[in-house]
Amino acid sequence: MTGESIGKPQIEQVRDYLLGLQDTICDAIEKIDGDRPFREDDWNRKEGGGGRSRVMEDAALFEKAGINFSHVFGNELPPSATAARPELAGRTFQAMGVSLVIHPRNPYIPTTHANVRFFIAEQDHADPVWWFGGGFDLTPYYGFEEDAVHWHRLAREACTPFGDEIYPKYKQWCDDYFYIRHREEPRGIGGLFFDDLNTGGFERCCSLMISVGNHFLPAYLPIVERRKDLAWGERERDFQAYRRGRYVEFNLVYDRGTLFGLQSGGRTEAILMSLPPQVRWRYDWHPEPGTPEAELYEVYLKPRDWLAE
Repeated sequence: MTGESIGKPQIEQVRDYLLGLQDTICDAIEKIDGDRPFREDDWNRKEGGGGRSRVMEDAALFEKAGINFSHVFGNELPPSATAARPELAGRTFQAMGVSLVIHPRNPYIPTTHANVRFFIAEQDHADPVWWFGGGFDLTPYYGFEEDAVHWHRLAREACTPFGDEIYPKYKQWCDDYFYIRHREEPRGIGGLFFDDLNTGGFERCCSLMISVGNHFLPAYLPIVERRKDLAWGERERDFQAYRRGRYVEFNLVYDRGTLFGLQSGGRTEAILMSLPPQVRWRYDWHPEPGTPEAELYEVYLKPRDWLAE
């Protein structure tokens, strides 16, 4: 799709929102953790652009949290971008977004990921090609139906102003995208995922992205509050480390954002900040039947309409 007849992109408007979103999320995470601030690094990309990385490590609640803003541009797109869209070859481009991953210390608090982004490719004497993308998803280690329902209720709330069909579509897209094919299992309980959004005009598309970004904290923080004081021990911690391995596998094998960042010369430290600090793999391990660990596989890592009831 091209930008023809669907409104002129307001790049600065998008950039200002994304920088503000990064500030808002970092402030909220620092407040609920109460232990230490984010470390901030500003970085520049040799080919053009840069970003602002913020990372919290070894804090009271969060073992690792990274909230990154990036705005990169250049004269040639990486192979990950042009493989599926050869019409973009030879165009200059700009890509900007906020991407975050939060790995809590307490295994009863889920890991979460969120991303909102904007892309535009331009060429003389041609209409710009632009789109929005993003979403958020949840990766629990121990399942709580109350948390899953709340998460998806807020995901639906983010989409409702733009049409009743949006939430089911983006939920299914999320389920399909965050599926670890070589394990034949989903990464978590999903949420929202969308890409290549440019129908209905720039303002509508930008507003949808903003709504998704603004609903992340109301979706995640109540879950953190409910689970942060639950007692845990070596068993829960061991299972958390094992399941984190699935997170690593997905990000390094399938995630398009990781591939785009590495292939476009992005800052490696910022791109790989999504990886958890402690992970464990075991050979052909399976949970004991009837345990909370088995329940994760049997109940929560299954396709489900969490809002059906």
